[in-house]
Amino acid sequence: MTIISNAFRMPTPMKISGRSSSITAAFVTAIIPQVEPLEQEIIEALNILEMSAENMECAYCGGPYSEWDHLKPLVADQKPTGFITEIRNLVPSCGKCNQSKGNKDWKVWIMSDAKLSPKTKGVKDLGLRIARLTKYEQWGNVAPLDFSRFVTEEEWTQHWENWKTLLKAMKDAQNHAMNLKITIQKTINNSYK
Repeated sequence: MTIISNAFRMPTPMKISGRSSSITAAFVTAIIPQVEPLEQEIIEALNILEMSAENMECAYCGGPYSEWDHLKPLVADQKPTGFITEIRNLVPSCGKCNQSKGNKDWKVWIMSDAKLSPKTKGVKDLGLRIARLTKYEQWGNVAPLDFSRFVTEEEWTQHWENWKTLLKAMKDAQNHAMNLKITIQKTINNSYK
């Protein structure tokens, strides 16, 4: 191969069915309640993390914070975990830590070799951060809820049937698109001969 052919790479084609995890996450998070915190709760949360409104950082790595991450994940194994969006389950985070952690247990992730975990970033005060997050988790004392108990069985079943129907439609659409692509590709290949 020449240097020029090594420099060129075709973009990865997008797949309709490649968005199924986003759809699943949307179906779960769409039913997750949110509890707005009181100002005093925010102050207390930041105090436990040894921060203030003027001095906030990623609770995991100490970098600039850009969002609040769910300490206990909302989604696992394509189902709701039972945890909700509330101050006692949220910590300031940078986008890289939030993405790297995903729906993993924070205690396992923070010391893992996962790409962009605080351990792999070489965070110097990792022990101190773990101690703060442990204290925060104890303060929060959040427990999962069984969301299905709050609605009828039929409503709960319908929600997950809607999810399955949409995923099947995406798979069918992907198969149809693939057939169209093959036909179009053959025509294009013949015109380039």
